[in-house]
Amino acid sequence: MSNVFKTALLLAVLTAMLVLLGGAIGGRHGMAIALVFALVMNFASYWWSDKIVLAMYGARPVSEADAPALYSMVRRLATKAGVPVPRVYIIPSEQPNAFATGRNPEHAAVAVTDSIMRLLTDEELEGVLAHELSHVTNRDILISTIAATLAGAITYLAHMAQWAAFFGGGRSEDDEGPGPVAMIAMAIVAPIAAMLVQLAVSRAREFQADASGARLEGRARPLAQALEKLDMAAKQIPMDANPSTAHLFIVNPLSGQALMRLFSTHPPTAERIARLRAMRLG
Repeated sequence: MSNVFKTALLLAVLTAMLVLLGGAIGGRHGMAIALVFALVMNFASYWWSDKIVLAMYGARPVSEADAPALYSMVRRLATKAGVPVPRVYIIPSEQPNAFATGRNPEHAAVAVTDSIMRLLTDEELEGVLAHELSHVTNRDILISTIAATLAGAITYLAHMAQWAAFFGGGRSEDDEGPGPVAMIAMAIVAPIAAMLVQLAVSRAREFQADASGARLEGRARPLAQALEKLDMAAKQIPMDANPSTAHLFIVNPLSGQALMRLFSTHPPTAERIARLRAMRLG
């Protein structure tokens, strides 16, 4: 099953969950309120998320004069991909990592930690940058925003279902809909299920960015080597990262925390490396 088809299927699952939960609570009216609330929140996040995330990590913009080698790599890859050169940022952090953000290729930004440039070779760093540019060209920010919108609406509806059940809002056994006990169960299970599906969407997009990034650079080996180094460093060097932004990074910045590994936004690094090496691009 291709990653594109898998992502579409997972988004369809989230949509179906939303419709079912909304119908269980109060039909179309309750679902419409939750959808509007989630859409407003995620619309704001979609338009301003790049500025918020970059400020959150103290990223500073750099020009070609500030970091000529880094900027040259980004410009070369962007030209090859046929997209505008994104803004380039450096994040002060001991953990080597990187991410891309921006709602489309015209408003994109690529950020790397200062430590990643000390750890990786030039060709490995270029592999990482190709991966991040692929997130931009694949419109992954838009996809993750849609997933977050649906998951957020499901969570909001689940809270509504919980309060409705507590105050006798559930339907009786003679009606077709679920009763209070079933509604409470749905309120507990639905947000967890929505989160797991959202994580699955994120993991599918990582596989896709690995493959398209390797094709963009023309070689898979540098990215595979970079992932191996970055994964090891992330487990040894902590990063004060917000869990809500962990999916943006090329490797999970919270991978050193055992609990977070259970709900990882990234597929296993070993599997990512194996897939890259199987591409046989070089």
